[in-house]
Amino acid sequence: MKTGKKEHLLDSVDFTTLDTHLTKRKPSAWSARRRGPLNVRRDGNSEMTARTMRGADCHLQRLPSEILTEILSYLDAAALLSISYVNKLFYQLASDNALWRMICISEFQKWKRKCIVELLQMRLQERASGYWKRLFFEAVVKRDTNKLKRNLGHIDCYTGLPSRTERVLRNLHVTWELTVSDDTGNEVTLELIRSEFCDTSVCLSWSGGSRLPSYQHISTLQLHGVSRMTHSCSHLKNPGERSLMSKVDMQALTQSTQVIGQDRLVKLKLLQPGIIIGTWKDQRTVAFIMFTLHVHRLVERSIQGSSFCPHMAPEVRPAFDDIDPEYGLHGYQLHIVLHNTICKLMSRSFGRLSCHRGQIRDGLIQLTAISRTSSHPPLSGSITLPWKCEALQGSAENCCIMSLTLLDEFKNPFWCVSSPVSVELGKTSSGSFDYDGEHFLIHYLDADGQVKMTLAWVEEQKQFVVVSLVVHVSVSKVNKHFSRDY
Repeated sequence: MKTGKKEHLLDSVDFTTLDTHLTKRKPSAWSARRRGPLNVRRDGNSEMTARTMRGADCHLQRLPSEILTEILSYLDAAALLSISYVNKLFYQLASDNALWRMICISEFQKWKRKCIVELLQMRLQERASGYWKRLFFEAVVKRDTNKLKRNLGHIDCYTGLPSRTERVLRNLHVTWELTVSDDTGNEVTLELIRSEFCDTSVCLSWSGGSRLPSYQHISTLQLHGVSRMTHSCSHLKNPGERSLMSKVDMQALTQSTQVIGQDRLVKLKLLQPGIIIGTWKDQRTVAFIMFTLHVHRLVERSIQGSSFCPHMAPEVRPAFDDIDPEYGLHGYQLHIVLHNTICKLMSRSFGRLSCHRGQIRDGLIQLTAISRTSSHPPLSGSITLPWKCEALQGSAENCCIMSLTLLDEFKNPFWCVSSPVSVELGKTSSGSFDYDGEHFLIHYLDADGQVKMTLAWVEEQKQFVVVSLVVHVSVSKVNKHFSRDY
Protein backbone atom coordinates (compact mmCIF):
# COMPACT_ATOMS: atom_id res chain seq x y z
CA MET A 1 0.00 0.00 0.00
CA LYS A 2 1.12 3.60 -0.60
CA THR A 3 2.74 5.49 2.25
CA GLY A 4 0.49 8.52 1.56
CA LYS A 5 -2.55 6.75 2.97
CA LYS A 6 -4.33 8.24 5.98
CA GLU A 7 -2.83 7.40 9.37
CA HIS A 8 -6.13 6.52 11.03
CA LEU A 9 -6.72 3.10 9.39
CA LEU A 10 -9.81 1.31 10.56
CA ASP A 11 -9.46 -1.21 13.35
CA SER A 12 -12.08 -3.52 11.91
CA VAL A 13 -10.56 -3.90 8.41
CA ASP A 14 -8.56 -7.03 7.60
CA PHE A 15 -5.74 -5.46 5.58
CA THR A 16 -4.30 -8.84 4.62
CA THR A 17 -7.52 -9.52 2.74
CA LEU A 18 -7.46 -5.98 1.37
CA ASP A 19 -3.93 -6.39 -0.02
CA THR A 20 -4.92 -9.70 -1.58
CA HIS A 21 -7.79 -8.05 -3.44
CA LEU A 22 -5.55 -5.23 -4.60
CA THR A 23 -2.81 -7.50 -5.96
CA LYS A 24 -5.30 -9.70 -7.83
CA ARG A 25 -6.61 -6.72 -9.85
CA LYS A 26 -4.84 -5.36 -12.87
CA PRO A 27 -2.97 -2.13 -12.15
CA SER A 28 -4.66 -0.29 -15.01
CA ALA A 29 -8.13 -1.30 -13.86
CA TRP A 30 -7.45 -0.31 -10.25
CA SER A 31 -5.84 3.00 -11.18
CA ALA A 32 -8.86 3.80 -13.33
CA ARG A 33 -11.08 3.31 -10.31
CA ARG A 34 -8.79 5.42 -8.08
CA ARG A 35 -8.50 8.48 -10.32
CA GLY A 36 -11.03 10.37 -8.27
CA PRO A 37 -14.59 10.46 -7.05
CA LEU A 38 -17.34 9.04 -9.20
CA ASN A 39 -18.34 11.54 -11.89
CA VAL A 40 -22.09 11.15 -11.85
CA ARG A 41 -23.87 12.68 -14.85
CA ARG A 42 -26.89 14.78 -13.91
CA ASP A 43 -29.74 16.29 -15.87
CA GLY A 44 -31.17 19.80 -15.59
CA ASN A 45 -32.87 18.98 -12.29
CA SER A 46 -29.61 17.65 -10.77
CA GLU A 47 -30.96 14.07 -10.64
CA MET A 48 -28.94 11.05 -11.77
CA THR A 49 -30.25 9.36 -14.89
CA ALA A 50 -31.48 5.80 -14.56
CA ARG A 51 -28.74 4.48 -16.82
CA THR A 52 -25.94 6.06 -14.80
CA MET A 53 -27.44 4.82 -11.54
CA ARG A 54 -27.66 1.25 -12.80
CA GLY A 55 -24.07 1.36 -14.07
CA ALA A 56 -22.66 2.87 -10.87
CA ASP A 57 -24.58 0.45 -8.69
CA CYS A 58 -23.31 -2.52 -10.73
CA HIS A 59 -19.64 -1.47 -10.35
CA LEU A 60 -19.96 -0.67 -6.66
CA GLN A 61 -21.57 -4.00 -5.87
CA ARG A 62 -18.48 -5.78 -7.23
CA LEU A 63 -16.10 -4.06 -4.80
CA PRO A 64 -15.27 -5.90 -1.57
CA SER A 65 -16.78 -4.40 1.57
CA GLU A 66 -13.28 -3.72 2.93
CA ILE A 67 -12.48 -1.44 -0.01
CA LEU A 68 -15.85 0.30 0.22
CA THR A 69 -15.30 0.88 3.93
CA GLU A 70 -11.86 2.32 3.25
CA ILE A 71 -13.33 4.67 0.64
CA LEU A 72 -16.02 5.78 3.09
CA SER A 73 -13.34 6.57 5.68
CA TYR A 74 -12.46 9.67 3.63
CA LEU A 75 -15.96 11.14 4.14
CA ASP A 76 -17.08 13.40 6.95
CA ALA A 77 -20.14 12.85 9.13
CA ALA A 78 -22.64 14.67 6.91
CA ALA A 79 -21.46 12.90 3.75
CA LEU A 80 -21.67 9.52 5.52
CA LEU A 81 -25.21 10.34 6.58
CA SER A 82 -26.10 11.26 2.99
CA ILE A 83 -24.65 8.10 1.46
CA SER A 84 -26.46 5.91 3.97
CA TYR A 85 -29.71 6.78 2.12
CA VAL A 86 -28.51 5.11 -1.12
CA ASN A 87 -29.44 1.50 -0.32
CA LYS A 88 -29.28 -1.15 2.39
CA LEU A 89 -25.64 -2.01 1.67
CA PHE A 90 -24.44 1.56 2.07
CA TYR A 91 -26.60 2.04 5.15
CA GLN A 92 -24.80 -0.87 6.81
CA LEU A 93 -21.34 0.25 5.65
CA ALA A 94 -21.96 3.88 6.62
CA SER A 95 -22.97 2.77 10.14
CA ASP A 96 -19.68 0.97 10.78
CA ASN A 97 -18.45 1.56 14.32
CA ALA A 98 -14.84 2.00 13.21
CA LEU A 99 -15.75 4.88 10.90
CA TRP A 100 -17.82 6.70 13.48
CA ARG A 101 -15.29 6.07 16.28
CA MET A 102 -12.65 8.00 14.35
CA ILE A 103 -15.16 10.77 13.58
CA CYS A 104 -16.14 11.00 17.26
CA ILE A 105 -12.53 11.23 18.41
CA SER A 106 -11.68 13.82 15.75
CA GLU A 107 -14.73 16.01 16.37
CA PHE A 108 -14.71 15.74 20.16
CA GLN A 109 -11.11 16.93 20.18
CA LYS A 110 -12.26 20.08 18.38
CA TRP A 111 -15.09 20.52 20.89
CA LYS A 112 -12.66 19.86 23.81
CA ARG A 113 -14.96 17.25 25.25
CA LYS A 114 -13.75 15.77 28.57
CA CYS A 115 -14.82 12.26 27.54
CA ILE A 116 -12.12 11.96 24.85
CA VAL A 117 -9.94 9.78 27.09
CA GLU A 118 -12.83 7.41 27.78
CA LEU A 119 -13.52 7.14 24.04
CA LEU A 120 -9.94 6.16 23.32
CA GLN A 121 -10.14 3.40 25.91
CA MET A 122 -13.34 1.87 24.52
CA ARG A 123 -13.01 -1.18 22.32
CA LEU A 124 -15.01 -1.56 19.15
CA GLN A 125 -16.06 -5.09 20.01
CA GLU A 126 -17.77 -3.91 23.19
CA ARG A 127 -20.44 -1.92 21.33
CA ALA A 128 -23.28 -2.94 19.03
CA SER A 129 -23.36 -1.81 15.41
CA GLY A 130 -24.34 1.83 15.06
CA TYR A 131 -23.40 2.72 18.64
CA TRP A 132 -20.73 5.28 17.69
CA LYS A 133 -23.00 6.83 15.08
CA ARG A 134 -25.73 7.36 17.69
CA LEU A 135 -23.15 8.65 20.17
CA PHE A 136 -21.92 11.24 17.67
CA PHE A 137 -25.36 12.60 16.78
CA GLU A 138 -26.47 12.66 20.42
CA ALA A 139 -23.41 14.79 21.16
CA VAL A 140 -24.16 17.03 18.17
CA VAL A 141 -27.75 17.53 19.30
CA LYS A 142 -26.64 18.35 22.85
CA ARG A 143 -24.01 20.79 21.65
CA ASP A 144 -26.37 22.52 19.22
CA THR A 145 -29.15 22.68 21.82
CA ASN A 146 -26.89 24.40 24.34
CA LYS A 147 -25.65 26.80 21.68
CA LEU A 148 -29.23 27.42 20.59
CA LYS A 149 -30.30 28.33 24.11
CA ARG A 150 -27.40 30.76 24.47
CA ASN A 151 -28.11 32.51 21.18
CA LEU A 152 -31.86 32.69 21.74
CA GLY A 153 -31.29 34.07 25.21
CA HIS A 154 -30.56 37.55 23.82
CA ILE A 155 -33.96 39.27 24.03
CA ASP A 156 -34.86 42.51 22.27
CA CYS A 157 -36.26 44.98 24.80
CA TYR A 158 -38.86 46.32 22.34
CA THR A 159 -40.18 43.10 20.79
CA GLY A 160 -39.63 40.74 23.72
CA LEU A 161 -38.32 38.21 21.19
CA PRO A 162 -34.84 36.71 20.57
CA SER A 163 -32.78 39.19 18.59
CA ARG A 164 -30.61 36.55 16.88
CA THR A 165 -33.28 34.37 15.29
CA GLU A 166 -32.11 34.96 11.72
CA ARG A 167 -28.48 34.26 12.64
CA VAL A 168 -29.41 31.05 14.45
CA LEU A 169 -31.46 29.78 11.51
CA ARG A 170 -28.66 30.47 9.07
CA ASN A 171 -26.05 28.84 11.30
CA LEU A 172 -28.25 25.74 11.53
CA HIS A 173 -28.59 25.76 7.72
CA VAL A 174 -32.37 25.79 7.99
CA THR A 175 -34.46 26.15 4.86
CA TRP A 176 -38.14 25.62 4.15
CA GLU A 177 -39.80 23.28 1.65
CA LEU A 178 -43.37 23.43 0.38
CA THR A 179 -45.22 20.28 -0.70
CA VAL A 180 -48.18 20.88 -3.01
CA SER A 181 -50.73 18.07 -3.49
CA ASP A 182 -53.44 17.98 -6.15
CA ASP A 183 -56.87 16.36 -5.96
CA THR A 184 -55.52 13.12 -7.49
CA GLY A 185 -52.90 12.64 -4.77
CA ASN A 186 -49.84 13.70 -6.77
CA GLU A 187 -47.27 15.72 -4.82
CA VAL A 188 -44.70 18.30 -5.87
CA THR A 189 -42.04 19.48 -3.40
CA LEU A 190 -40.72 22.98 -4.06
CA GLU A 191 -37.46 24.41 -2.81
CA LEU A 192 -37.35 27.93 -1.45
CA ILE A 193 -36.45 30.63 -3.98
CA ARG A 194 -36.60 33.65 -1.69
CA SER A 195 -36.58 34.49 2.03
CA GLU A 196 -36.74 37.99 3.47
CA PHE A 197 -36.41 38.76 7.19
CA CYS A 198 -37.86 41.97 8.60
CA ASP A 199 -37.76 42.62 12.36
CA THR A 200 -40.28 40.11 13.71
CA SER A 201 -41.21 38.12 10.59
CA VAL A 202 -39.86 36.28 7.58
CA CYS A 203 -41.43 36.13 4.12
CA LEU A 204 -40.94 32.87 2.15
CA SER A 205 -41.68 32.41 -1.56
CA TRP A 206 -41.83 29.41 -3.90
CA SER A 207 -42.43 29.15 -7.64
CA GLY A 208 -42.88 25.87 -9.50
CA GLY A 209 -43.91 26.94 -12.99
CA SER A 210 -45.47 24.12 -15.01
CA ARG A 211 -44.77 21.62 -12.21
CA LEU A 212 -47.58 23.07 -10.09
CA PRO A 213 -51.19 21.97 -10.56
CA SER A 214 -53.75 24.60 -11.50
CA TYR A 215 -55.20 26.63 -8.65
CA GLN A 216 -58.57 24.88 -8.55
CA HIS A 217 -56.91 21.43 -8.42
CA ILE A 218 -54.66 22.09 -5.41
CA SER A 219 -55.88 20.06 -2.43
CA THR A 220 -53.29 20.61 0.33
CA LEU A 221 -50.20 22.67 1.13
CA GLN A 222 -47.60 21.39 3.60
CA LEU A 223 -44.80 23.60 4.93
CA HIS A 224 -41.73 21.86 6.38
CA GLY A 225 -38.67 23.30 8.00
CA VAL A 226 -35.54 21.43 6.86
CA SER A 227 -32.26 21.47 8.76
CA ARG A 228 -29.35 20.26 6.65
CA MET A 229 -25.87 19.44 7.92
CA THR A 230 -22.92 20.90 6.04
CA HIS A 231 -20.11 18.74 4.78
CA SER A 232 -16.87 19.02 2.83
CA CYS A 233 -18.44 17.57 -0.35
CA SER A 234 -20.22 20.71 -1.49
CA HIS A 235 -21.83 19.05 -4.54
CA LEU A 236 -23.69 16.60 -2.31
CA LYS A 237 -27.12 17.49 -0.99
CA ASN A 238 -28.19 15.59 2.08
CA PRO A 239 -31.91 15.11 2.74
CA GLY A 240 -31.98 16.77 6.15
CA GLU A 241 -34.51 16.51 8.96
CA ARG A 242 -38.05 17.71 8.15
CA SER A 243 -40.30 19.45 10.66
CA LEU A 244 -43.95 19.99 9.75
CA MET A 245 -44.95 23.61 10.40
CA SER A 246 -48.28 24.01 8.64
CA LYS A 247 -50.79 21.89 6.71
CA VAL A 248 -53.48 23.72 4.77
CA ASP A 249 -56.62 22.07 3.39
CA MET A 250 -57.48 24.08 0.29
CA GLN A 251 -60.95 22.61 -0.06
CA ALA A 252 -61.96 23.99 3.36
CA LEU A 253 -60.71 27.49 2.47
CA THR A 254 -62.48 27.96 -0.85
CA GLN A 255 -65.24 30.17 0.58
CA SER A 256 -63.00 32.34 2.79
CA THR A 257 -60.37 33.15 0.14
CA GLN A 258 -60.19 36.84 -0.74
CA VAL A 259 -58.23 38.89 -3.27
CA ILE A 260 -56.18 41.47 -1.34
CA GLY A 261 -54.14 42.96 -4.19
CA GLN A 262 -53.25 42.74 -7.86
CA ASP A 263 -51.25 44.24 -10.68
CA ARG A 264 -51.39 43.81 -14.46
CA LEU A 265 -50.03 40.24 -14.23
CA VAL A 266 -51.22 38.51 -11.06
CA LYS A 267 -53.92 38.44 -8.40
CA LEU A 268 -52.95 37.87 -4.76
CA LYS A 269 -55.37 35.50 -3.03
CA LEU A 270 -55.22 35.35 0.77
CA LEU A 271 -56.07 31.77 1.80
CA GLN A 272 -55.78 32.38 5.54
CA PRO A 273 -53.67 34.73 7.68
CA GLY A 274 -50.07 34.44 6.51
CA ILE A 275 -50.62 32.49 3.25
CA ILE A 276 -50.92 33.98 -0.26
CA ILE A 277 -51.20 32.35 -3.67
CA GLY A 278 -50.45 34.51 -6.69
CA THR A 279 -52.35 33.42 -9.82
CA TRP A 280 -51.85 34.69 -13.34
CA LYS A 281 -54.67 36.95 -14.47
CA ASP A 282 -55.17 35.49 -17.93
CA GLN A 283 -55.34 31.88 -16.69
CA ARG A 284 -55.85 29.83 -13.53
CA THR A 285 -52.26 28.68 -13.13
CA VAL A 286 -50.17 29.51 -10.05
CA ALA A 287 -47.39 32.08 -10.36
CA PHE A 288 -46.01 31.80 -6.82
CA ILE A 289 -46.91 30.84 -3.24
CA MET A 290 -45.93 33.03 -0.29
CA PHE A 291 -45.92 32.34 3.47
CA THR A 292 -45.26 35.01 6.11
CA LEU A 293 -44.14 33.60 9.47
CA HIS A 294 -43.75 35.36 12.80
CA VAL A 295 -40.34 34.77 14.39
CA HIS A 296 -41.83 33.79 17.77
CA ARG A 297 -40.57 30.22 18.33
CA LEU A 298 -39.67 30.05 14.64
CA VAL A 299 -36.45 28.13 15.33
CA GLU A 300 -38.22 25.50 17.41
CA ARG A 301 -41.04 25.15 14.88
CA SER A 302 -38.54 24.79 12.03
CA ILE A 303 -36.36 22.05 13.51
CA GLN A 304 -38.04 20.35 16.48
CA GLY A 305 -41.16 18.86 14.89
CA SER A 306 -41.44 15.64 12.90
CA SER A 307 -42.38 15.02 9.26
CA PHE A 308 -45.99 14.45 10.23
CA CYS A 309 -46.46 16.36 13.50
CA PRO A 310 -45.61 20.03 14.22
CA HIS A 311 -43.65 21.15 17.25
CA MET A 312 -45.90 21.67 20.27
CA ALA A 313 -44.61 24.57 22.34
CA PRO A 314 -44.98 24.27 26.11
CA GLU A 315 -47.74 26.48 27.46
CA VAL A 316 -46.38 29.21 29.72
CA ARG A 317 -48.89 30.92 32.00
CA PRO A 318 -48.25 33.68 34.54
CA ALA A 319 -48.79 33.07 38.23
CA PHE A 320 -52.34 33.21 39.53
CA ASP A 321 -53.32 36.52 41.14
CA ASP A 322 -56.50 36.80 43.19
CA ILE A 323 -55.74 40.29 44.56
CA ASP A 324 -55.72 42.47 41.43
CA PRO A 325 -59.37 42.85 40.27
CA GLU A 326 -58.24 43.70 36.72
CA TYR A 327 -55.42 41.17 36.44
CA GLY A 328 -54.72 40.52 32.76
CA LEU A 329 -56.25 43.79 31.54
CA HIS A 330 -53.26 46.10 31.89
CA GLY A 331 -49.51 46.32 31.34
CA TYR A 332 -49.52 45.25 27.70
CA GLN A 333 -46.75 46.25 25.30
CA LEU A 334 -47.30 46.38 21.53
CA HIS A 335 -44.73 46.26 18.73
CA ILE A 336 -46.14 46.60 15.21
CA VAL A 337 -44.39 46.70 11.83
CA LEU A 338 -45.81 47.46 8.38
CA HIS A 339 -43.50 46.26 5.65
CA ASN A 340 -43.27 44.40 2.35
CA THR A 341 -40.77 41.97 0.85
CA ILE A 342 -38.21 44.73 0.26
CA CYS A 343 -38.47 47.52 2.82
CA LYS A 344 -40.00 48.61 6.10
CA LEU A 345 -42.85 51.13 6.02
CA MET A 346 -43.37 51.69 9.74
CA SER A 347 -42.08 50.25 13.01
CA ARG A 348 -43.43 51.41 16.37
CA SER A 349 -43.64 50.22 19.97
CA PHE A 350 -46.32 51.19 22.47
CA GLY A 351 -46.27 50.49 26.19
CA ARG A 352 -48.68 50.54 29.14
CA LEU A 353 -51.73 49.56 27.13
CA SER A 354 -54.76 48.70 29.24
CA CYS A 355 -58.51 48.19 29.27
CA HIS A 356 -60.87 48.58 32.21
CA ARG A 357 -63.25 45.77 33.01
CA GLY A 358 -66.24 47.96 32.18
CA GLN A 359 -64.86 48.64 28.68
CA ILE A 360 -65.07 45.02 27.54
CA ARG A 361 -67.48 44.83 24.57
CA ASP A 362 -68.64 41.92 22.40
CA GLY A 363 -66.17 39.52 24.00
CA LEU A 364 -63.18 41.72 23.11
CA ILE A 365 -60.67 43.72 25.15
CA GLN A 366 -59.80 47.04 23.52
CA LEU A 367 -56.21 48.29 23.62
CA THR A 368 -55.77 51.72 22.01
CA ALA A 369 -52.24 52.46 20.79
CA ILE A 370 -52.86 55.51 18.55
CA SER A 371 -55.78 57.88 18.97
CA ARG A 372 -56.78 61.35 17.83
CA THR A 373 -54.83 63.06 20.62
CA SER A 374 -51.60 61.02 20.30
CA SER A 375 -48.76 61.45 17.81
CA HIS A 376 -49.40 60.10 14.31
CA PRO A 377 -46.42 58.26 12.78
CA PRO A 378 -45.90 58.50 9.00
CA LEU A 379 -45.34 55.65 6.57
CA SER A 380 -42.09 55.78 4.61
CA GLY A 381 -42.94 54.58 1.13
CA SER A 382 -45.88 53.41 -0.92
CA ILE A 383 -48.16 50.58 0.19
CA THR A 384 -47.27 47.79 -2.22
CA LEU A 385 -46.25 44.14 -2.06
CA PRO A 386 -43.45 43.24 -4.52
CA TRP A 387 -43.41 39.65 -5.79
CA LYS A 388 -41.07 37.53 -7.88
CA CYS A 389 -41.34 34.17 -9.62
CA GLU A 390 -39.00 32.24 -11.94
CA ALA A 391 -38.86 34.72 -14.80
CA LEU A 392 -41.11 37.66 -13.95
CA GLN A 393 -41.63 40.09 -11.12
CA GLY A 394 -44.08 42.80 -10.19
CA SER A 395 -45.65 44.79 -7.38
CA ALA A 396 -49.26 44.52 -6.21
CA GLU A 397 -50.81 47.77 -4.98
CA ASN A 398 -52.86 48.51 -1.86
CA CYS A 399 -51.48 45.66 0.23
CA CYS A 400 -48.52 45.03 2.53
CA ILE A 401 -47.48 42.80 5.45
CA MET A 402 -48.40 43.51 9.07
CA SER A 403 -46.34 41.93 11.86
CA LEU A 404 -47.70 42.38 15.38
CA THR A 405 -46.24 41.31 18.72
CA LEU A 406 -48.28 41.84 21.88
CA LEU A 407 -46.50 41.22 25.19
CA ASP A 408 -48.24 40.73 28.53
CA GLU A 409 -47.26 42.62 31.66
CA PHE A 410 -44.46 40.09 32.31
CA LYS A 411 -42.92 40.86 28.88
CA ASN A 412 -43.83 37.44 27.50
CA PRO A 413 -45.27 37.06 23.96
CA PHE A 414 -49.06 36.90 24.27
CA TRP A 415 -50.33 37.34 20.70
CA CYS A 416 -48.10 37.18 17.61
CA VAL A 417 -49.32 37.83 14.07
CA SER A 418 -47.63 38.13 10.68
CA SER A 419 -49.87 38.32 7.63
CA PRO A 420 -50.46 40.23 4.40
CA VAL A 421 -53.25 42.77 4.74
CA SER A 422 -55.18 44.91 2.28
CA VAL A 423 -55.69 48.67 2.39
CA GLU A 424 -59.19 49.83 1.50
CA LEU A 425 -60.67 53.26 1.01
CA GLY A 426 -62.67 54.40 4.04
CA LYS A 427 -66.32 55.41 3.89
CA THR A 428 -66.33 57.95 6.73
CA SER A 429 -64.15 60.82 7.88
CA SER A 430 -60.90 59.97 9.60
CA GLY A 431 -62.05 61.47 12.90
CA SER A 432 -59.08 63.85 13.01
CA PHE A 433 -59.40 67.57 12.29
CA ASP A 434 -55.70 67.69 11.36
CA TYR A 435 -56.13 65.68 8.15
CA ASP A 436 -58.78 66.45 5.56
CA GLY A 437 -57.56 64.10 2.84
CA GLU A 438 -58.83 60.63 2.00
CA HIS A 439 -58.40 57.99 4.64
CA PHE A 440 -57.90 54.25 4.34
CA LEU A 441 -58.54 51.23 6.55
CA ILE A 442 -56.51 48.16 7.42
CA HIS A 443 -58.53 45.45 9.17
CA TYR A 444 -57.04 42.16 10.36
CA LEU A 445 -59.16 39.42 11.96
CA ASP A 446 -58.52 35.94 13.35
CA ALA A 447 -59.78 33.73 16.20
CA ASP A 448 -57.64 35.49 18.83
CA GLY A 449 -58.56 39.07 18.02
CA GLN A 450 -58.50 41.83 15.45
CA VAL A 451 -56.53 44.93 14.50
CA LYS A 452 -58.07 48.14 13.15
CA MET A 453 -55.80 50.80 11.68
CA THR A 454 -56.79 54.06 9.99
CA LEU A 455 -54.44 55.85 7.57
CA ALA A 456 -54.83 59.42 6.31
CA TRP A 457 -53.30 60.61 3.06
CA VAL A 458 -51.41 63.91 3.38
CA GLU A 459 -51.26 65.52 -0.03
CA GLU A 460 -48.58 68.09 0.87
CA GLN A 461 -46.06 65.47 1.99
CA LYS A 462 -47.30 62.79 -0.42
CA GLN A 463 -47.40 60.15 2.32
CA PHE A 464 -49.68 58.26 4.68
CA VAL A 465 -49.90 58.84 8.43
CA VAL A 466 -51.46 56.51 10.99
CA VAL A 467 -54.27 58.38 12.78
CA SER A 468 -55.77 55.42 14.64
CA LEU A 469 -54.57 52.01 15.84
CA VAL A 470 -56.71 49.79 18.06
CA VAL A 471 -55.99 46.17 18.99
CA HIS A 472 -58.90 43.99 20.12
CA VAL A 473 -58.03 40.77 21.98
CA SER A 474 -60.47 37.94 22.60
CA VAL A 475 -61.66 37.73 26.21
CA SER A 476 -61.46 33.93 26.04
CA LYS A 477 -57.75 34.18 25.20
CA VAL A 478 -57.17 36.49 28.17
CA ASN A 479 -59.19 34.25 30.52
CA LYS A 480 -57.26 31.16 29.47
CA HIS A 481 -53.85 32.81 29.79
CA PHE A 482 -54.44 34.55 33.13
CA SER A 483 -56.94 32.05 34.61
CA ARG A 484 -59.65 34.70 34.86
CA ASP A 485 -63.40 34.81 34.20
CA TYR A 486 -64.13 38.18 32.57
